[in-house]
Amino acid sequence: MNTRALAVPDDGPEGLYSRGAGAAREWWRVSLSERAHMFRIEHGHGEAGDNGVDIDTVVDLDNLEAKLLKWRREGFVSDADREDEALAVEAGSRFAVELQRAVELGRKTREAVRHEGVRIGNVDMPRAHEGTPSALVPRINDAYLFTARSEDIALDIVENRRVLLIGHTGSGKTSFIEQVAARTGHAVLRANMNGQTTIGDFVGFWTVKGGETVWVDGVLPVAMREGCWLIIDELDFAEPSILAVLTAVLEPNGRLLLKERGNEIVEPHASFRLFATANAAGAMSAWRHLYQGANLLNEAFLDRWRVYLFDYLSKEEEAEVLRRTLPLLTPAIARTLAAVAADCRAAFAREDLASAFSTRRLIDWAELMLRTGDVERAAGPAIYAKVSAEDAALIRSIIRHHVIFDAGSGAAT
Repeated sequence: MNTRALAVPDDGPEGLYSRGAGAAREWWRVSLSERAHMFRIEHGHGEAGDNGVDIDTVVDLDNLEAKLLKWRREGFVSDADREDEALAVEAGSRFAVELQRAVELGRKTREAVRHEGVRIGNVDMPRAHEGTPSALVPRINDAYLFTARSEDIALDIVENRRVLLIGHTGSGKTSFIEQVAARTGHAVLRANMNGQTTIGDFVGFWTVKGGETVWVDGVLPVAMREGCWLIIDELDFAEPSILAVLTAVLEPNGRLLLKERGNEIVEPHASFRLFATANAAGAMSAWRHLYQGANLLNEAFLDRWRVYLFDYLSKEEEAEVLRRTLPLLTPAIARTLAAVAADCRAAFAREDLASAFSTRRLIDWAELMLRTGDVERAAGPAIYAKVSAEDAALIRSIIRHHVIFDAGSGAAT
């Protein structure tokens, strides 16, 4: 490390360095010495010069740098730094005031356009127009919990932004979009980029039907024409050709060009919305080794999305979901089960576990537990049979850390 660059201010070390105020004020004063390449340092208390100087010596630059670092650690600040800090606070205050004015104006503008629809958090969302294919509208899960993270995403949906949710598997990325759609009555189509999804599946293809060559739309043009919400799951596993097609659609009011149909242009329906999920993109790139086969999505592509980091629910939130889903669970049991899930996820993040622990898996385990009254018996089909023997052993130890049960029967005590 270059200590000289760190210690000596850009405009030179000369000046007053002080801490405290009034009679408790302590200061050091640095000035140039009459001797070449040397500095005079003085020390005192109170206002500079009021109580005299008790230290007055001359040091070279290296010695001064060491003292400047020591003074900084002890809380001494130069007058120049105090002036800069005051200016920064003043500028920050002005910025904050202007920002709040802009936020308030935006809120009033949104409130002026009230939607006859559904409220998600503090956001009014319009219902789908009549005629939407009801079979494609997800079912409402009454136990679903919309948390504080919901509001910004809901606003993006109203404003027709392209939304990408990134996070570990089982964190609820897809179910969030489906539950918003369920409440607003919008049809949802899903395309899973499992490594076998081709550009033909996504965009469309020519085929022979009844001795006649016909065009079959893929999932993207169907959603655009019909006004469905399209969720592209595991976007970071998509083929480059699919990502290339998406780039144009991601633009504001982006349209789809079907070259295979003589450059036909597909205009998006007003209700069309585009979403995607990924495990190892952007801020989640550090976890790519846990999701073998995930592709690197470049910044130019990611900049076309509103990207949200979607983490697991907190223990308190997950306990609330358990109680909503299974009212027979007591608050204490729900909190304990949520703590087990949290510890399993922490182990997954540390790479001690090879599998994540979804809320769906937790609810399944709790349902079986209520049916059998046996912790271990319920964990068998809900958890242990779905993971490796090594993972099952670690999860069993985590459960035993939170739940005391008879080793023979598995019944909690």
